[in-house]
Amino acid sequence: MREVQASEAKTHLPQLLDDVEHGETIIITRHGRPIARLVPDADRRQAEAREAVAAIKALRKRAGKTTIEELLSMRDEGRK
Repeated sequence: MREVQASEAKTHLPQLLDDVEHGETIIITRHGRPIARLVPDADRRQAEAREAVAAIKALRKRAGKTTIEELLSMRDEGRK
């Protein structure tokens, strides 16, 4: 969680919104006292997570099953 002065928030609002969109919570202060909190939209983040899980499941169906030997081989290949 990051604190930002109101004057800085006014100047850098687009960047602050980008940071919040990426999951950061920002507290806006005035004279050192918290006056507002910018938090990510929980519904949107949940929808993104559901979409990601659905995409992973679809990929798994297309790719078929992977054996433990294949997984270990891929892991070891990355170490070379």
